[in-house]
Amino acid sequence: MNTQEQLKKAVGEKAASFVQDGMKVGLGSGSTVYWLVHALGERIKEEGIQIEGIPSSIQTGAWAKEFGVPLTNFAETKELDITIDGADEVDPDFQLIKGGGAALFREKIIAQAAEKLLIIVDESKMVNYLGAYALPVEILPFAWERTVHEIKKLGCEPELRMKDGEPLVTDNGNFIADCPFEKIEDPADLDRKLQAIAGVVETGLFINMADTVIIGNSEGVTVKNK
Repeated sequence: MNTQEQLKKAVGEKAASFVQDGMKVGLGSGSTVYWLVHALGERIKEEGIQIEGIPSSIQTGAWAKEFGVPLTNFAETKELDITIDGADEVDPDFQLIKGGGAALFREKIIAQAAEKLLIIVDESKMVNYLGAYALPVEILPFAWERTVHEIKKLGCEPELRMKDGEPLVTDNGNFIADCPFEKIEDPADLDRKLQAIAGVVETGLFINMADTVIIGNSEGVTVKNK
């Protein structure tokens, strides 16, 4: 296990300690969340805590089943106690870019449903300004060329995310446009403008949603609250 993977494991295990018996938990996506789900499975076995999770992706759901974390859905429960997820960038105001794993739409739903959003990252994800990481925007396949044309007017050169020579298709059946804005000085304003474009399903900008960030670095794990 390399150093970065060790940091992800440490952060995931720390985040699992925030989950209490009886909680409904939103389970995010990505490699750091893998270690969170693994740690929750261990707590269920060793401590006997009773929790239910709602996963933000098919992959996370598979991990939950593998590690013995019971799942529920929004037909059964409308509110979550906590959602724990990763991020591609976190700025000093706890604004986020997410969507590197193409699960941003479902991730935003479970984040919005939760009383508390806890973000788990390694120190490389902490930035002064969002935007060095190309912003993922989920868009409808229909007339995607038109949607990308409109996004371009906001000051970037969007690229349709590809997989095996074809457009990547999200768990929702949509496409992802990766938008390199380089430096986003007003994330909330950009989010509003993107959301106003017909064909945009959701953006990877998570505005005023994160409450706590757990950061893994060479010296250990740091917890920061907004």
